[in-house]
Amino acid sequence: MEQLLIIKIGGNVIDQPEALENFLNEYAGIAGKKILIHGGGKIATDISRALGIETQMVDGRRITSRETLKVVTMVYGGLINKTIVSGLQARGCHALGLTGADANCMVAKKRSGKNIDYGFVGDIEQVNVNPVKQFLNAGLAPVFAPLTHDGKGTLLNTNADTIAATLATALCVTYEIRLVYCFDKKGVLASTDEDSVIPRLTLAQYRHLKEEGIVSKGMLPKLDEAFAALQAGVAAVILCHASQLQLAVQHHPPVGTTLSLQ
Repeated sequence: MEQLLIIKIGGNVIDQPEALENFLNEYAGIAGKKILIHGGGKIATDISRALGIETQMVDGRRITSRETLKVVTMVYGGLINKTIVSGLQARGCHALGLTGADANCMVAKKRSGKNIDYGFVGDIEQVNVNPVKQFLNAGLAPVFAPLTHDGKGTLLNTNADTIAATLATALCVTYEIRLVYCFDKKGVLASTDEDSVIPRLTLAQYRHLKEEGIVSKGMLPKLDEAFAALQAGVAAVILCHASQLQLAVQHHPPVGTTLSLQ
């Protein structure tokens, strides 16, 4: 089965120009079929604040009002996405900037929380893999912003970790998927010590860490989605520092945290 690399880059890396430049160098140097999904990070929050729009987060997820949706669309789908795409083009990587609405790649429904109104947040219902595969077969490297649509003309803010895991799950029937989450930590940490990386994390261990509060906030949706992808048939999931991408792809020497069901 042909291999496909799916990489999610965190907003904390995007916020740092030098870190982003280094990551783009690493990503552009990887051969073969690959997809990049990026978050939004601090930029959307900063612009929202400048416009007088309050940012609300619950368990690492952004509450998206109508006004916030306008901001994240401009920032995620515009500024960040095209900055990444142009940076990759400059490095010889033929990138294509996309949202879930483009080519109808990802259709979502507006989340209807029982206790929390998430606003214009989308939960993915359908991934149309054919256009994604066509892009890959044409030698393009899709770069997805964390936006989907409901098929009725409304864009929806969708967690980038969810998009990465959902794309990996949908495409693992066709490809052997290696899913890599790159962010500003060296992996999943056992404590506040930045070097306390857990080399291999099982599902049972993760549940324990979650109960103890050792893993919390933004890491929860990331790991929930990552383990769900493994259960759905994704071949491998690794969490590592953005500067370790090449090593994570080569898997020699092992870096970051590799997830395991058992």
